[in-house]
Parts: sequence; structure tokens; C-alpha cells
Amino acid sequence: MAVEYPHNFARFYDVLYGYLRNGVDNQFFLHQMALTDGPILEVGVGTGRFFVDAFEAGYNVYGIDISPEMLSVLHKKLPKASQHRVTCQDILSFSYPFNFTLILAPFRVMMHVLSIEDQLKALNQVYRYLEPGGRFIFDVFVPDLNQLLHGLHESVDFDGEYAPGKKLRRIVSTRSDLIHQLIHVHFRLEWEEGGAWIHDDWKFPMRFYFRYELEHLLARSKFPEYKMLGDYQGGELNESSREFIVICQK
Repeated sequence: MAVEYPHNFARFYDVLYGYLRNGVDNQFFLHQMALTDGPILEVGVGTGRFFVDAFEAGYNVYGIDISPEMLSVLHKKLPKASQHRVTCQDILSFSYPFNFTLILAPFRVMMHVLSIEDQLKALNQVYRYLEPGGRFIFDVFVPDLNQLLHGLHESVDFDGEYAPGKKLRRIVSTRSDLIHQLIHVHFRLEWEEGGAWIHDDWKFPMRFYFRYELEHLLARSKFPEYKMLGDYQGGELNESSREFIVICQK
């Protein structure tokens, strides 16, 4: 299931997602951390888009990610004495000598878990490391049927600068495998450096989910309780929802 960010995608991650995601989901997840009394684990911590704010706010937060490139960026943002809080582990097999009150897998982590076997393994591994009454929160997007059918063809979702006077753009193409419920994503980065344009490509699959598939998956897991929200403001799931935000409780 490993989806390890290549070097250049980790390098530009903060620029891209500072533009594309900040203000979308940050406050929701940080608020969930603020409600928590006890250790918190962020799965897929990446370069610390949530983690750094949580750490600086004094939360007892830990993080794991499978990408050494992403973690190398995050380590540089933390005091050396606190770098042990983020480690290279994955959701299927992570290990700690203690349990957590809250575990988060934000920004599509579960969409990188492709098989049913691994999805159940991930859910049950999280359950194992939660305190009684602890919560697991993850999000996946509600599939856009039109986009699943037709895909994206060289759509530019970022066109800006990564440093003063230095251009960066990202181009996205997608193709869906409806039988296996996979979206094959192709990212191309193009940027100016040393007086020339450079590019790098990255291809990977993502698993999309439908509502009742998620509910059946959760029913097969060890979690006895869960609920779904439809947006990052805490709204109920409805026909206009673009997110499945799943809150499981041990």
C-alpha cells in the first residue's frame, strides 16, 4: 500500500497544499485535538501541516508517515529534542509502548489503503492502540461520478511561485478503474530553477469509497460505534456533501 512521496513532491508539498488545503480542513482537525485529553497520533503526518500547529499549541501529539522524504521536511521544523515524536511507520503495523486518546488519519490516508484486507487491518490496528473511549477520525471524499467516468486531462491545480520570482505549477491527470474502485493519479510538477524549467512526474493509485461500503467495512472492524459527517463544519451527511468524515469510537 506504500505511497511514498518522491523528493520533489515532498520539497514543494507545503507550497502546494498551503494554497490548496489550508482553510479547508485545518480547523476541524485542530479542534478535535483541542477536545482531547491525552496522547494524540496523526497517521500520515507528512510535512506537518496539522502537526506543527498542534505541537506548538502544546498538545501531546505524535506522528507517523511512510515517506522518509516527507519526514525529513518535518524534522527541520521541530526542535531536535522533539523529533522523536515523528517516526517512519505505517498504519498497518505501527507500534508504541502506550495507547492514544485520539488517532487521526486526515487528508485521504485511508484512500491509500487499497485492499479490503489492508483496510480492515488498518482499522483494527488503530483500534488496538486506542484507549477505551478513544476516537479514530479519518476522511475520504465523496466520489464525483462525472469525474470518475471522464477523469481529468492535464488540469492545472496550482500555478504560482515557490520562492520569489520562481514559478511552480502542478498538472493533474486521472483515470478511473471502476471495477477495482481505483483512481490512477498522474501528477506532473514543473518549476523554474537555475535558469531552466525542470519537471518531475509521479503516478499512484487511490481507492475511492461509497457510503454503504464504508459502513459495511466499519461493521466488520472491531469498532462498535461510529458516525459520519458531511463537511468540516460538523454538518450531517446529505446529498450535497463532498466529504465522508468518519468518527469511530472504541
